[in-house]
Amino acid sequence: MFSMIESFRSALQSIRAHSFRSFLTSLGIIIGVASVIAVVSILQGLSASISDNFKGLGANSLSVRAETSFAEAMQGKENILSLTDYETIVAHVDDVSDVSPYFMPFSMSAAVRYGSQSTVTRVMAVTEAYQQAQQVEPQQGRFLRKSDDQSRRRVCFIGAEVRKKLKLADNPVGTFIEIGGEWFKIIGVGEEKGEMMGMNKDDYILMPFSVGTAIAGNSAKLNIGISLTVNDIEQLEAVQARLTNLLRTAHHLKPGQPNDFKVQTAKEMSDMFEGMISTLTLVVGGIVSISLLVGGIGIMNIMLVSVTERTREIGICKALGAQRHHILLQFLIEATTLSLLGGLVGLGVGYAIGFGVSKIIPEFPSAVVPWWAILMALGFSSLVGIVFGIMPAAKAANLNPIDALRYE
Repeated sequence: MFSMIESFRSALQSIRAHSFRSFLTSLGIIIGVASVIAVVSILQGLSASISDNFKGLGANSLSVRAETSFAEAMQGKENILSLTDYETIVAHVDDVSDVSPYFMPFSMSAAVRYGSQSTVTRVMAVTEAYQQAQQVEPQQGRFLRKSDDQSRRRVCFIGAEVRKKLKLADNPVGTFIEIGGEWFKIIGVGEEKGEMMGMNKDDYILMPFSVGTAIAGNSAKLNIGISLTVNDIEQLEAVQARLTNLLRTAHHLKPGQPNDFKVQTAKEMSDMFEGMISTLTLVVGGIVSISLLVGGIGIMNIMLVSVTERTREIGICKALGAQRHHILLQFLIEATTLSLLGGLVGLGVGYAIGFGVSKIIPEFPSAVVPWWAILMALGFSSLVGIVFGIMPAAKAANLNPIDALRYE
């Protein structure tokens, strides 16, 4: 224990004696750790934000949509989910509620105008049940009702971002706006939900499903999505399986033939995005961590120079009774300390960079540094110091005391 403490003291004394050189030696480790932590903190912050957003959908919610494989798309084929599928689900699937079809009557987006202001936004045709299935709450006014759908009223429910873009009043309920050349009366404004992955969740307009169907024209070719709520969360997987079997039968799919639709829970969608983020974290983190190896080579180079400079000192220590393992431990601890200090500084710099970048980008989630990233950064930097410090330490420990004392 005394030998260990003395070796550590000697290593720190040597680092202080050559403080500027020690800083330059650790610079490679600092840059490497800072790069890894910055990338991980930004991506993990994004992952945490995605998880929080999907939690807002409700753990017992399901969504059904058509899915076209890449091979089918290349052949010009597009699978659709029709109104017949919606009616089949309503008629044959129990233990569910708030079953709502939805689709975009103006394709991906539509031009919206109010006075001299205009913008482009997502427009969806939905039913009353969409509110509960997607957890949409009005900030002003009310949501769409069944009577709006039945009487095909030209009314709409807008997101808070649309109100800002069109420079509407704080309470625009009762105001008329033009959507795709058609006039609609605003009956409600949704609560603000912010952004997710660069997409503003408040930039939307909802209209009655029957009105959207009339605007789209041919309802037989509508490609709809379906959202629903499972009454008992314990039955979530069972309902998901029943939905899958029902739609496979309705679409006349043979055994072994892939589904032309997707039935997903909010958790599955969250897991899918988190999986993508995790893969991206590993790939990008692996690329930037190469700089840690460069930093390790820098440490080995400087430590070899240090051994050469201190050859007479090593000879004196051995002449006074220092054993081989004392010299080995002293230089190994010095290399590891240099690397570990660089890791600690890099950890702070990396978090500062990640936090700064997340604040510079508008509406981007805050950076998050998970505990495993901290342990990985410090552990890997220590490992680099040990691995790249072994050769210089071994060289110092193997010096012949007589030759070392005669070294000029």
